[in-house]
Formats: sequence, structure tokens, C-alpha cells
Amino acid sequence: MKKPAVLKSSTRPTSKKLSNRDFMKKVTRRSFMKTAAWAAGVTALPARVWAQAPGSNSDIRVAVVGFNGRGKDHISGLSAVKGVRLVGLCDADQKVLAAEVQKQEQKQNVVQGYTDIRRMLDNKDIDVVTIGTPNHWHALGTIWACQAGKDVYVEKPVSHNVFEGRKAVEAARKYNRIVQTGTQSRSNPGMREAVEFIQQGNLGKILWVRGLCYKRRASIGKVDGPQQIPQNIDYDLWCGPSPMVPLMRKNLHYDWHWVWETGNGDLGNQGIHQMDIGRWILGEDALSPEVFSVGGRLGYVDDGTTPNTQIVFHNYKKAPLIFEVRGLPARTDAKEMDKYRGASVGVVVQCEGGYVSIPTYNSATVYDNDGKETRKFNGTASHYENFITAVRERKRELLTADILEGHLSSALCHTGNISYRLGKKASPEAIREQIKGDKLAEESFGRMAEHLAANDVDISKEMVTLGPVLRMDAASEKFTNNREANTQLTREYRKPYVVPDKV
Repeated sequence: MKKPAVLKSSTRPTSKKLSNRDFMKKVTRRSFMKTAAWAAGVTALPARVWAQAPGSNSDIRVAVVGFNGRGKDHISGLSAVKGVRLVGLCDADQKVLAAEVQKQEQKQNVVQGYTDIRRMLDNKDIDVVTIGTPNHWHALGTIWACQAGKDVYVEKPVSHNVFEGRKAVEAARKYNRIVQTGTQSRSNPGMREAVEFIQQGNLGKILWVRGLCYKRRASIGKVDGPQQIPQNIDYDLWCGPSPMVPLMRKNLHYDWHWVWETGNGDLGNQGIHQMDIGRWILGEDALSPEVFSVGGRLGYVDDGTTPNTQIVFHNYKKAPLIFEVRGLPARTDAKEMDKYRGASVGVVVQCEGGYVSIPTYNSATVYDNDGKETRKFNGTASHYENFITAVRERKRELLTADILEGHLSSALCHTGNISYRLGKKASPEAIREQIKGDKLAEESFGRMAEHLAANDVDISKEMVTLGPVLRMDAASEKFTNNREANTQLTREYRKPYVVPDKV
């Protein structure tokens, strides 16, 4: 079988410095030539691979956008659902695209490949689009797909900022599209039973909910100048709505999570799952009225800009939702991570009559106040199947994770990050003075300080960042006490990749 041709990566050393001006000249020229060649059909992929997929009255025809990471699960998960047929693949990395097209061809599945999502959305023989791109593309990809008449499965977080998420909701409603968020725990029966158990008051009043993301994140390294973009990547398309700036880190892929232009840190990466579970348990259907954050990127100096250590306090009236991020290990050079009541990644719900530990997406254990296990919930189900069922029935109420749920939980991550980004370095004494009297905040900060000390971080010298307390009007999704914070609810978009005010 003839293998698809793949554009080779640049053989020039990635450490070579380029001026910003030279960088933009090279990227712009190369992106234009690649995009023009692709559109003209001169790529060497087999002709039959690019043939238009035939229509079908019974199959749900799916195209996946972005599959160098989470999108791989979209391909396998949706392909396992009866009556679903993969017909399209889209990725700005031609090497990634060609490899998956070839893989599908080997399975006797003919798909159409694209580097540009706009060309893919023009195909009338695609019913559903799934989006597994980096975060900065999630909302615009969802909006464009809705406008093109496609139903959408979009990964978490559904947006890169609060404005984008709300616009994705508006697009779904305006065009009557079924839009599912990739917070798969909401489809699992064990999780749903646990949430119902708590909400029914079986443990009494909820006192607080704490989300945990204690997940090792090592340094991403430090470069001393702009890096070369591999020739197989259309950097203009890859950047999309984000600024098209020189690459100032070693790895373009994945490490985009740790820079603000494209990522949201671990709060918006792993933490969005636990933030969503926490808000779900509280039964809150709006953004928190008050939020503040404290943390920093500590323990190493690298090209990342998002915090690897962070606490976020969402002060809901019913009960506070607290979130903790730790990217450093339990102690210097340790392999294991810290645990809180047995979990490193998960949710702990403290009630009057006991607590619930949720260390995974599909199980929960109930304990009394003496720490004795009293009940356990387990069970899994296909989140993709739930989505496809809603698509077939044309009923968004069948979705377990509608786009509105995704928007609200994603926005809780964004507002916490806004407080952090507006913060200033502060001494431990200054932080303790600001949170004095708030026992939960004092306890969380005290444990964070102990964790950092165990990693040889002296916060009296390498000070952490203390963010301002931000107050939110939930109806307008605007802050009421900080004008600068409101500017961070959205961003400046790069034409033509603009998230519109009116969808």
C-alpha cells in the first residue's frame, strides 16, 4: 500500500535564533504556500482518500478536528458507537493528519482530510463535528460549526475566556444545534447517583466543596530566542484566534497549555473536570458572586506563564467551591504527589454528617465524620453515545453535558485565572492578613505553604501572587468592582479568526 506523503519537518536546528521580523516573514510565506498547495489538491495523499464521503440517511457522519491529543479518543470513542461513521479529519499539522488518514485507510475507512476547518465545514455530507484542538480554538470552532448546520462535541474547557463560552451557547441556541461538552463524568451513572445522594441531603448540609488537581508538571525548559516552526504545520491556522507570535518554547504541541495565549493552565486543563463536578454537586447554575486566587509558577524557571501552584476560592452563597492546583511533587525529587483525603486528582465534599471523596470520573465513596466508609457508587457509560442519542432525537435536553454546563464550569476556571493574573507578589504575612478570619482560606494557604516548603520553595523570598477579590454580576457575567478584570473576559482577535459579538 502506498503511504501518504508527509511534509518533512525543518532540518534546521530548533535552537537557531530568528528576529521577530524574520520569523513573521518566514511563517507568513510558508503558511501561504502550504495552504495554497493544499487547496489546489497537489498534496500526495491518495486521490480516493479525498473523495467526498457519500451521504447516508441512517449513519451519523462525523468529522474530527484536532487529534494530536484528546481528539484521538474522539475517533475511537465515536467509531465504537453504532450508526456512527467517521468521514472527515482536520488538523493544521499535515504530519498528524496524514498519519491518521493512512491509519483509517488501512481499516478500509475512506475519509476526507483537511488542514482548514472552514473547508471542512463547507462539506454538506458531514453531520457532526468534534473539536479536540488546543483551547484557543474550542469556541470559534463550535460557533462556526453551528453556523454551518453541524452538531458539535467540543472538548473542555469549551472556551479560552468567558466571552467565548457565552457566544458558543448563543450559537448553539440560535442554530438549534446539539452541542455536548467533553466533561464525561456527567454521563457516568455512578457519578450521577453520588451527586443525587448528596443533593438529597443524606449527609446534611454541604459545608464546602474542594476540587484537587495535584498532577506533576515538570519544567518545559527555557529557550533564548524564537524557535523554528516545523514545515508540516500551518502556523497561521494553528494559531487561529490567538496572536500569531514567535514560538518561545521548545514544544509547540501540548506545552501550549502553560502559556496564556493558548492555554489556561492546569485549572483549565485537568481541573475543569473537577470544577465541573463541584459546581454540579452544589447545583449552581451561574458564575460565583465572588472569586479570588493565590499562587505562582514556582520551583523552577521556564517558558511557562500559567501557575503550577494555585488556590481559587469561589464564594457561592450555598457553600464555597475551593480549587487547588499543585504541579510539584509531594517533596523535592519525589515521584508521588500529595493527597488530600486519599485523592490527588478529584473532589472532596464536606457535609454536616460526613464527606464524599470522588477520586475518579466514575466512582465516589461516602465516609462518616470518623472516616469510616459507609457507601460506594460506581458505574460508567459512554459520553459519546449520550451525545449521538441526543443528535438522533434532536433533543438537547437528553444531553448530560450541554454546552451551557460546559460554559459555566469553564468560566469558573477563567474568572479564577483572571484574579491570579491581576495579582501582585505578596509576602506570606500579607496574604495571611488578607485572608484572616476565613478558616477555609487560612487552612488551604497553610497547606500550600507546607507543600512548597517540602519542595524547597521559600515563599518569603520566592513570593507567591495574591489576586484581588473580584465580584461578579451573574446575569451579565461582568465584574462589578474591577474594570481591568472585565477587559480579561475577552481578547483581541486576529482576523479572520474572530469570535463575533453576534453569532
